[in-house]
Amino acid sequence: MNFADILRTAIFALRGNWLRSALTSLGVIIGIAAVIVMVSVGQGTQAEIDKLVSGLGSQRLDISPGANRGAGGVRMSSSSFFTLTEGDVDAIRNEIPEVQYVAGALRGGTQVVYAENNWSSNWQGVQPDFFDINGWTLANGEMFDAQDYSSAGKEVILGETVRRELFGDDSGIGQTVRLGRVPFTVVGTLAPKGQGGFGQDQDDVVMVPLETGRRRLMGMMGLPPSAVMQISLTVADAKDLTYTQGEVEALLRQRHKIKPGDDDDFTVRNISEIVATRTATTNLMSKMLGAVASICLIIGGIGIMNIMLVSVTERIREIGLRMAVGAGPGDVRRQFLAEAMLISLIGGVIGIAVGIVGALLVSKFSELPVALNEKVIGLATAFSIATGLFFGYYPARKASQLDPIEALRQQ
Repeated sequence: MNFADILRTAIFALRGNWLRSALTSLGVIIGIAAVIVMVSVGQGTQAEIDKLVSGLGSQRLDISPGANRGAGGVRMSSSSFFTLTEGDVDAIRNEIPEVQYVAGALRGGTQVVYAENNWSSNWQGVQPDFFDINGWTLANGEMFDAQDYSSAGKEVILGETVRRELFGDDSGIGQTVRLGRVPFTVVGTLAPKGQGGFGQDQDDVVMVPLETGRRRLMGMMGLPPSAVMQISLTVADAKDLTYTQGEVEALLRQRHKIKPGDDDDFTVRNISEIVATRTATTNLMSKMLGAVASICLIIGGIGIMNIMLVSVTERIREIGLRMAVGAGPGDVRRQFLAEAMLISLIGGVIGIAVGIVGALLVSKFSELPVALNEKVIGLATAFSIATGLFFGYYPARKASQLDPIEALRQQ
């Protein structure tokens, strides 16, 4: 028998009891659909993690103030909350050689006004290294100069979203905008970054020199002299990150005169640890989905094997007749194996369609990222073929080993 004959015979045999064949393929349908959703979510989440790493940097530490609270949770003064200073920034730069860039920053919200245009945004008061740490580059204009940083100059650099809302197609360079009630001259615009790893618009920001933010935008907050809200740093070699974190913590404890055993008045956040935690969570979720998909495929495969064994039992006399007219054991084995693989393949095709729809629904109605591509479809197809081949082989082999004479005696 050639391939066409085998395929035609298999289709005829399955059509004879189509409802049983459809129910048998149900387990494969569910399993393949689960594989597609699992892989799509896994790949989408990994892409999101890669985006997060590129946005935050795997060689970066962020230090924020974390003042101790008094007994009973008594609220502390603003001076005890703003525990980080520009002096800490300078000490880190001068005393820890592994640090490549380090910068302190202040931040707040403000209304940015130009003529009749008004936009609510966030401002960042920054030091020179801030742009290198965060990967900011200019689209137009120029960076702040040394005098801007030292004299609290009223210059501002706009993010792409703010520039677009205020000036439309114009760059805005040289124009005067108001941040709150304070006039600023636009000296530059930032190249767009788009959406960040946590879904925020990274381009909805304006940059001013650190001292400018402290003197002209902080208002009546009572900020202590030289205080900063955050210190960010990067190291040249990612291998030095953990060592640098320990050195930074020891240096700040020494500068802040924190006694052994007392809690730190600051928090050091290691971006690589956050990424590692998120990756581990994603891997665990993928393994759980993989387990569900595997169980569904095994159940579907067992269903195929069960139905094929029943089919062999029901068709013993037919098998005997085929062998009597010249069909060999290999022909019988190929016929039953083709039937099993056809059931699995049909279930796989339906499962692929269900999986694609399921992945799109997950993307639409949940916050999980989904990435569908041809590799996912190819993997699902391979799984369906492998399931039919593996679980159909034993019934096919059993049918091929029947004695023709004994088979013809069956009623």
